[in-house]
Amino acid sequence: MRIRIDAVDLPGLTCPPGAPADASVPAYRNIHVAVQRRERRDELLHPQPGDAPSATWTLDCTTAVSPTGTDVKGPYIQGRPGGRFIYLSWGTVDEAGTFTMFRRAKLMLDAVPTEVLDTAAAHGGLLVGRLGLTDARGTPLCARVTPPHITWSAEHADEEQLSPEPQR
Repeated sequence: MRIRIDAVDLPGLTCPPGAPADASVPAYRNIHVAVQRRERRDELLHPQPGDAPSATWTLDCTTAVSPTGTDVKGPYIQGRPGGRFIYLSWGTVDEAGTFTMFRRAKLMLDAVPTEVLDTAAAHGGLLVGRLGLTDARGTPLCARVTPPHITWSAEHADEEQLSPEPQR
């Protein structure tokens, strides 16, 4: 199975939004967002600038039946059975290209409707999560992300392609 995250409404390149470029107000600048590899804060999948019109990540994963339902595993899947999630890490990127994380969003897989997850898993299909990445204050979305802030659907994976290799 694959999981595809389709994100829109990115918050821009500064946090807080509209912070002056002269650094007179403390702010995070040149912010990017990426999927974080399990147990590796420094290994990110396909970083996207905070002012991109949209961002998409596709993750390979495996599924197995467990006492808590369908369990999802993979290099970008975090947490324990029954509490799995995907980290979207927000960070600044300096002139040397170094990503420094300042917050994360947890896309909670235990909040995926059972029938949607089972449909995607049963056919080696595609689980798609769609969400906006700007919170109510205009800053990067963080903390636990569950419906209605994300919608999940099962789709066919026939023509899907993997995202580029992770940046290290």
